[in-house]
Amino acid sequence: MRIGEKLIDKGRLLNTVERILDLRSNGLSQQETADRVGIDRAFVSRLESLGEIRKGGRVALVGFPVGNKNDISQVAREEGIDFVFLMDDEERWRFVRERSGLEVLNEIMAIISKLKIYDVVIFIGSDMRCNLVESILGNRVISVVIGASPIKQDAEISPETIRKIIREIVAN
Repeated sequence: MRIGEKLIDKGRLLNTVERILDLRSNGLSQQETADRVGIDRAFVSRLESLGEIRKGGRVALVGFPVGNKNDISQVAREEGIDFVFLMDDEERWRFVRERSGLEVLNEIMAIISKLKIYDVVIFIGSDMRCNLVESILGNRVISVVIGASPIKQDAEISPETIRKIIREIVAN
């Protein structure tokens, strides 16, 4: 691409921006990132500001059995959700059947441990599962009850309902 007298390699530019964002998301400071890439720290800051979707606490979205999980995941990505873990009914049963009881317990404990770092957890599930998650994680949980336990099939969740919940969280 030509800009005046300069010839710009768009691919190189995009690769550099991606590298900067990867370094920052992996925990490097703005200054460390700038030093590695060979740019000013102020540029890293400006780049982050250009792409910023929201400030504030970290938000996770977890739920099952969600039939339209791809639609819900898309909304979560668009709204900048930090962690998304959704399963449909088939996936949740596979999760249980393909593991020993000890493996299931260990994986659930790992997920719960991971969720503790989030400021807000949006949880989609049955009334019983929502109550359980609320009792473990406390008032950080926003529950979206999709039916009485036990739920035996996928539930379709309104993507706009999830978007509205996320936007209310971000606004506060």
